Amino acid sequence: MSDTAPAARAAIVYESMFGNTRRVAEAIADGLRDGAAVTVLRVSDAPESMQDVDLLLVGAPTHAHGLSRPASRAEAAAWGDDPGRSLTLEPEAEGIGVREWLETCGEPPARFAAFDTRADMPELFTGSAAKGIDKRLRRLGAHRLLATHSFLVDKASVLLPGQLDDATAWGREIAAALRTGAAG
Repeated sequence: MSDTAPAARAAIVYESMFGNTRRVAEAIADGLRDGAAVTVLRVSDAPESMQDVDLLLVGAPTHAHGLSRPASRAEAAAWGDDPGRSLTLEPEAEGIGVREWLETCGEPPARFAAFDTRADMPELFTGSAAKGIDKRLRRLGAHRLLATHSFLVDKASVLLPGQLDDATAWGREIAAALRTGAAG
């Protein structure tokens, strides 16, 4: 291994309905690449075991105050079919979600971080998918590297300006925490 090769291996598993959470995951990966070798996976492509990585990042859109369910994904698909909305459904958006994957993924890596996309309103009103991810991964025995992070969308389900820059910066923060061994 050369001196410039990242020492850590990270996987980012995401669920995305309209592409926002996918774009956030990709931006986080861009920021994290200086500190880790990063693989970005749709939840439908994620293996059941993630033991070959040092850090697992998991992200999902917030639906009805938490993680999506089959019914909320079907509702989002209907939004994508509505010609009055400018939304395009992501491939495999109606398939397995993060909630179901976490129920079957087995023992996670030792460290994780969770993120979500949610409406630009106080979390009290929107809820947070990241909080549900965090709770489930801690219950499975993983340790949080950094506190959960939310990336905001407007009422039309479009990422607010600056959110992808924020995601890249959060990726750099994660890389720094990996280097120092911080836990949050």
